[in-house]
Amino acid sequence: MTIKNINGVNIDYEIIGEGKPILALMPGARRGSIEMKSLAEKIAKNNIRVLLHDRRNTGKSGMFLDDAETEEITWANELRELLKILNEKYIFISGSSSGARTSLMYALHFPEDLIGMIIMRVTGGEFAANRLPKNYYEVFIEAAKSGGMEAVCKTNRFAEYIKTNPTIEQQLLDMDVNEFIRIQTNLLGKFLDGANYPVMGITESELDSIKVPSLVIPGNDNTHNSVSGVDAYNMLGNSELHKLPIDDVDVDLISWEDWEPYEDEIALVMSNFINKVIDK
Repeated sequence: MTIKNINGVNIDYEIIGEGKPILALMPGARRGSIEMKSLAEKIAKNNIRVLLHDRRNTGKSGMFLDDAETEEITWANELRELLKILNEKYIFISGSSSGARTSLMYALHFPEDLIGMIIMRVTGGEFAANRLPKNYYEVFIEAAKSGGMEAVCKTNRFAEYIKTNPTIEQQLLDMDVNEFIRIQTNLLGKFLDGANYPVMGITESELDSIKVPSLVIPGNDNTHNSVSGVDAYNMLGNSELHKLPIDDVDVDLISWEDWEPYEDEIALVMSNFINKVIDK
């Protein structure tokens, strides 16, 4: 992969395939882009380039923790800068879960950049937030209060990050624990503020204002229930809906790996949508 410095943070990225349009494809949660590699390779077979990048504070990219914006807005801003540096003109944006929220923030703030958007496993606002036993920020705050930054390093999220980028461990250990708690507490507040809508983090009027051609692929767990996906489809100003042959399951979270049997269908539907929009 290749590195570009965006706003003082090293962002690790890779472009797969050839073709006129480029699709920026993002995973959910705070996981690295490797999770989307298989899907990206399948999409790339259809004359579409796919940009995989590790967002700030994920994967092999650098760490810079702040609370100026929600993580999704920060990620959207930095993705825009990366695409500008790469001089991309025919841009589609897509993601699952937090990647979908980042895509929505990008489409909301930079619609002039985009030709289209695809969102998968839309997060379901207050319902999903209440069903999750703990969200990331609460786990981090509790760990920091009980065991300092050493305990933070051992949380699942940061342990995974350190595994892919070992330099992160010392950066965390060097961080003031009270400053870390302050940042995570403020991010928690911003996260919960966005849980009051049918689609987490974005109002109905904001969704309606997004007019770029959009495709919605709903999820099927309590965090990404199908109702939230259909709500997003209905509220977006110019959208299509594709339902996979799956039923909602009463569990907090289904992993992306569990969607592997549907990856060929997802790749085909996404590719057909992109090529249809680009040919108009």
